[in-house]
Amino acid sequence: MAGIYEQPYQVIKKLPGAEIRFYPPAVLATVISTARSFREVGNSGFRQLANYIFGGNREKKKMAMTAPVHMRLSEQGSSMSFVMSPDIPMQQLPTPNQSNIQLEKTNAEYVAAIRFGGYASDKDIRTYTDQLTSILQQQGIRHFGNFRYLGYDAPYRFIGRRNEVIVTVEWKA
Repeated sequence: MAGIYEQPYQVIKKLPGAEIRFYPPAVLATVISTARSFREVGNSGFRQLANYIFGGNREKKKMAMTAPVHMRLSEQGSSMSFVMSPDIPMQQLPTPNQSNIQLEKTNAEYVAAIRFGGYASDKDIRTYTDQLTSILQQQGIRHFGNFRYLGYDAPYRFIGRRNEVIVTVEWKA
């Protein structure tokens, strides 16, 4: 999206219908949830994280919106994360007012990614998770951990929406 910081990555290999990417470490603000669906996590998680970056923190500091929004969905619980702008080092990020918002630094990782358009739903995420799984099996690429949903667009963007499903893969550089 124009004017919004996007988490950087490098495309390592293009696959039929997907790609392998390298993501360097990033800092995320994360809300853990007991929700099990995209809608449930999206509604409550987004409000809490948006409140944090728009001044709902001890320092009342406003921060820029970034992309993508990360979501991990599982039967055991889920999470939503905002990528923090690299302009603010982790140790200088404001303290969240809500104790359920955690600041964390991710490790560098290789992921497989598949992209789709429109407004995402639980059904879409399952469909593209299955497609990505099939592509990885066909390519002989091992994956591990939970599949994650990445959303890049504000709710008011109707055309040209970007959604992705990613999963960590074993990859030798």
